[in-house]
Amino acid sequence: MVKRLAVAAPFNLEATVRVLQRRPTNLIDVWEHERYRRALRIGGKLLLIEVANRGTIDLPDLRLSILPPDISSGERSEAARITVKMLGLRQDSSPCQRRAEATPALRGTALALRGMRAPRYPDFFEAFANIIPFQQLSLNAGMSVTRQLVQRFGDVLLLGGRRYFAFPGAEVIADIRTSSLKRCGLSAKKSLALRSIAKAIASGALSAREIERLSSSEALERLVQLPGIGPWSAALALLRGFGRLDVFPQADTGAESSLTTLMHLRSRASLARIADRFGECRGYLYYYGLASRLLSAGLIHPAPPALARRSGSAATAG
Repeated sequence: MVKRLAVAAPFNLEATVRVLQRRPTNLIDVWEHERYRRALRIGGKLLLIEVANRGTIDLPDLRLSILPPDISSGERSEAARITVKMLGLRQDSSPCQRRAEATPALRGTALALRGMRAPRYPDFFEAFANIIPFQQLSLNAGMSVTRQLVQRFGDVLLLGGRRYFAFPGAEVIADIRTSSLKRCGLSAKKSLALRSIAKAIASGALSAREIERLSSSEALERLVQLPGIGPWSAALALLRGFGRLDVFPQADTGAESSLTTLMHLRSRASLARIADRFGECRGYLYYYGLASRLLSAGLIHPAPPALARRSGSAATAG
């Protein structure tokens, strides 16, 4: 069954998926043949979602397919809900887009990324599992560690002769020995931190609902109380895990380096001042920094010029 997903134009599926994916070596988030594929565990069952845009950036026609087809309506609805959240389909990105286009040093990049949403991880634990391994490591090195975590502890869905990996849940990592986590490339400290957070989430001592009720400043204070979580990790968890675009992860070496080069800044202190001027959209700067490198590498194709007139602003939900 194919379901049409409502989304306001413009919407850039490729750019959104690429910044979620970060690197093509990502085993979980797969982008190929103009489609996004990902295995999800819903109600104890492994499913594969596939999202394609049959329209254009300015006239999106977003379609969601779910395999295997013999699933309940509740499972189908949950898969659609998670997809909408991950791809930021309910976001109004236009204020952030306008602010970036009004910044001369960002205008070209903002236009090339037109329609990009700020994606989110589907699961609270997955956000931490995509942050802790990257602490004080390069993006490529961190991706190598998470790849090991997925290969060793993630479930595998076999469809059409292909293997699709599902990210291991908190309850899985909570029961893994730290020595096994270390074999994935995690340090002893990171192994303990990841397992401690997994245990807290699996037991209900820490929940996404608790964090969602807090303001961003309150949530940052709560998250830095967790083992192995400092200000950078807490900010990234709010941004990539909860879509808090008012948060910019200071001291993110990769993003700061990209943005400093992109905007021809003399220092990272200048970047902090620019982030403050972006206000509620400062988190978008992080995604522009990441996406600018993906543009340069040819992993994101520049968006075509905007249509002068559009016949509609949203696809119809199906």
